[in-house]
Amino acid sequence: MEKIRFRSEEMQEEVDLFVLEQTKVNGVSYILVTDSDEGDAECLILKEMTKETAADSIYEIVEDDVELTAVSKVFEELLEDIEIER
Repeated sequence: MEKIRFRSEEMQEEVDLFVLEQTKVNGVSYILVTDSDEGDAECLILKEMTKETAADSIYEIVEDDVELTAVSKVFEELLEDIEIER
């Protein structure tokens, strides 16, 4: 499982997250990440916001309920053994 380092503007510390899956919906890239690589864990759906000229990938947490529901259904289909609670 790929591990990424995530830092948000609200948090002053970096957090390691594990990438469970990635997909594109309507041309937008999303990744499903979790805070643990074992058992039940919290997960987030991140939306890629990277500009073409950026050196690092930039993601933001998906917070819009409609977008979150639609993308989480895609991830549930891709990962048959995972259920995402909203």
